[in-house]
Order: sequence, then structure tokens, then C-alpha cells
Amino acid sequence: MASRRLLAPMAQLASAVPVAVPSMPAMRSSAAAAVTRRWQSSSTSAIAYKALRRRSAPLPLADPPSWTPEAAVSNILYEMPSPTSAPSKRHILNCLVQNEPGVLSRVSGILAARGFNIDSLVVCSTEVEDLSRMTIVLTGQDGVVEQARRQLEDLVPVWAVLDYTNAPLIQRELLLAKINTLGPEFFEELLAHHRELVATDGDEAPSLEQISKDFHPSKLAPSEALRQKHRHLRDITYMAHQFGGKVLDISTNSCIVEISAKDSRIDTFLKLIAPFGILESARTGMTVLTRSPLYESENENMVKEADEVVDISQLPPG
Repeated sequence: MASRRLLAPMAQLASAVPVAVPSMPAMRSSAAAAVTRRWQSSSTSAIAYKALRRRSAPLPLADPPSWTPEAAVSNILYEMPSPTSAPSKRHILNCLVQNEPGVLSRVSGILAARGFNIDSLVVCSTEVEDLSRMTIVLTGQDGVVEQARRQLEDLVPVWAVLDYTNAPLIQRELLLAKINTLGPEFFEELLAHHRELVATDGDEAPSLEQISKDFHPSKLAPSEALRQKHRHLRDITYMAHQFGGKVLDISTNSCIVEISAKDSRIDTFLKLIAPFGILESARTGMTVLTRSPLYESENENMVKEADEVVDISQLPPG
């Protein structure tokens, strides 16, 4: 009975208050707000925001810097790299390797991976069976070459790698050169004919008649031409003998010279013989062997020790 008395006033109050029914636009706006709140709370809200409000901003204009001479020179001096403390020099490595396929490729691969340019590489067998000697000449810094030497020594088919850079050595290299005996003018004519063959349409090559007038003397008798050819051969032979070489073959227009010497002497010979016309040349790599030390006899050591014991200044005069 008491509960009915309490519910009656509440029912009258509810009937007195008007009930607001939401319209369709209000429902749409609330749904959009809910979606916006969901984007704001999502981890990809920044991507969604930039996708909806992407605007291409104008690119900034970069004004080129105006350098003064002082500023330009200072910038160049600042950017210049400092010189390395260890300059590059030539190194001679002697590798004792197992005579099996694939050793040469593995050794050259390690040197190529470190950026070395191999100046000379000679591989030959030795008096010991299944043992080969590999002489490598390259240019680099001492520390880098030492690291490469240790890496080469870690290879399985490599027995030892010796650095002969500062050791007393006997160096030899063989040269075979085919030299023209007709004279420099015939060699120049041969070069001009080669240029005419490889010239393009736009290049203007001189005619053979003009080349003949420029290079060959007029009214030269055959006997005089023969004497000149033999004179050139005599000069080439004399030059080869001065460098310890010899003439191996003589043909109508050329000769083949053999020289065995250090690489510096071979370079000098090629520069001196170049005016005659080098038709073809072939050089082997450098082969080295260390010099044997000189051992003094025991008698000489005893005499030196006796001289050191006796002090001449303490002896009486006379």
C-alpha cells in the first residue's frame, strides 16, 4: 500500500516531463563524432589525418651561397683530407703454396677484395713435389699489406707467405721484344696506315702519298736502304748487349731481342729502343731469390778477439 503511494507521484512527474526523441541529423553527427574519437584513439590516426588533410606545401627556395675568395679557399682547405702517415710503397710477397687447382684464384681473390692492384704475379713449380712458389708484387701501405699477408697465410693450401720487401734480393725479369729494323719513318708510316683504317668518316686522314713524302727520303737507292737497315740492326744489337741481352731472331723487317734484368733496367731499355719502333713485346713477371749471407770463419773471429784484448796504447814505445 505504501509502495503504491510512492509510485503514483513519480508517474505523475514523468508524464509532466516531455521526452526528447533525437532526430536523424543529430544521430549522424553523433556517429561522426564517435568515428572521430575512434581515429583519435587509434595508432594510425596520424596517417588517417594526413590522408584527409593532405596539402602540398610549396617547396622552399634555396638561394645559392655567394662565396668570397677567402671563404672559398678556407672551405677547400677545410675539406682537404689529411695525408696518411704511412705512404704506399712496393711490396714483394713470396708464397709457398700447395700445387693444386684453385689456389691462384683464392689468393688473387683475397688481394682483389682488399683493393690491391697486382703489378706482377708469377707462379712456378719448385724442386719439391707438390710445392709451388708464387711471387706477388703489389703497392700498398705497410699495415694493410701485413694484414693481407696474414690472411693469405691462413688459407689451407698456403704453407707460408714471406715478405721480401726489405730483404737483399736477386730480381730478374725476362723481356722479348720485336723491334722494327727499317727505321722510325717506316714505323710511323705503319702507325699512320693503322690510323687510316680505324678512322671514322668525320676524321680527315692524310693520304698515303702525303705520308710517303713526309716520312721517306726521295731518290733513295736500294743499296742505301739496305745499308740503313743493317745500320739499324747493328745499333739495336749494340743497345741489347749493353743491357746484357741478345738478338734471338732476325727477319726481313724486324728482329727479336731477349733481355733478362731487373724491372727498372727493362723499363729503361724499352724507353731507349722505342724510337726504332717496338712492334710487339712480352714481359714475364718478377722472380726473386734472397741473397745468402756471408759467414766469417772461426780463425778470423779469434784474431779479432785477440786484437780487442790487446790495447796498443798501453804498450811501450818501440
